[in-house]
Amino acid sequence: GDCINGLAALGFGFIEIGTVTPLPQPGNPKPRLFRLVSAQAIINRMGFNNDGVEQLVKNVQQAHFKGILGINIGKNATTPIAKASDDYLICLRKVYAHASYVTINISSPNTKNLRQLQGETELNELLSSLKAEQQKLADLHGKYVPIALKIAPDMAGEQIAQIARLLVQHRIDGVIATNTTLSRVGVENLPQGAETGGLSGAPIGDKSTDVIRQFAAELQGAVPIIGVGGILTGADAAEKIRAGASLVQLYSGLIYRGPALVSESCAAIRANKH
Repeated sequence: GDCINGLAALGFGFIEIGTVTPLPQPGNPKPRLFRLVSAQAIINRMGFNNDGVEQLVKNVQQAHFKGILGINIGKNATTPIAKASDDYLICLRKVYAHASYVTINISSPNTKNLRQLQGETELNELLSSLKAEQQKLADLHGKYVPIALKIAPDMAGEQIAQIARLLVQHRIDGVIATNTTLSRVGVENLPQGAETGGLSGAPIGDKSTDVIRQFAAELQGAVPIIGVGGILTGADAAEKIRAGASLVQLYSGLIYRGPALVSESCAAIRANKH
C-alpha cells in the first residue's frame, strides 16, 4: 500500500494492493526479481515481502484514493501450512473495514507449500472458515465486503472444475485468474530464464486466458472472473474479456508498456463490447 495515490493517478478503475501478511517479513533473499526484456517477461521470487497488515491499514487510511480498493492477503512464511487459515482470518479482520474487496492469495509459488491450499480438502476448509468470518464481519461493520480467490495457472482441467464447484458451494464472490506460472515455456533459452520463481508477462498470456476460459465454462456466470496474466496490449485485455473475464488487472504490462496501457486497454475493451 505504499503507492496508492500514484496508482490512482494512472486511470485505473480499481486498484489491488498486497500481498500483505499478519506480521512484517523480509521476503526471500535478493536478487529476487529478474526482467527478461526480450520476452517481455518477469520472473519473481519476492516471497510476500511487506511491512505487515497493521502498516498497510495505516497506509490505506492516509491515502487519498476513494475508488475501489482490493486488499490481497496471504500467510507468513513461518506459519505452518496447517495453520494458514489463522493468518488469512487475522488479515481479513484487520483489512475488512478498509477494503472494497479482499483477495485470498493461495497461489504464489514463492511461499513454501502455499499452493497446497488449492487442494480440495484444504480449500474446502479454508473457504468455509473465511465465509463464516466474512458474515460475522459484515454484521459487525454493517457492510458486505466481497472475497475473491486468486488461483494458479498450473492446473489441469479436473482441478479447475473442482475449485469452481467449491467457489459456487461457498458463495465466493470472485476468482482471479491467474497468478504467475512455474512453466518456462517461451523463456527457457534466455539468460536468467531458469531462475526460480513465478513467471509473468507475455509468455503467460495464452495459459492465463485458457484457465479463464475453463473457469468461465465451469462457472456459467455464477462467480465473476478477474483476468490477469500477460496483458501487454489493449487486444490482450479484450481477449481476456472475450474468454469470460468481467475485469482485468495489469502488472508486468505496466512495467514494459507504462501507463499508456491503461487507457489502451480500456479503449479496446469498450470497442470489443460494441
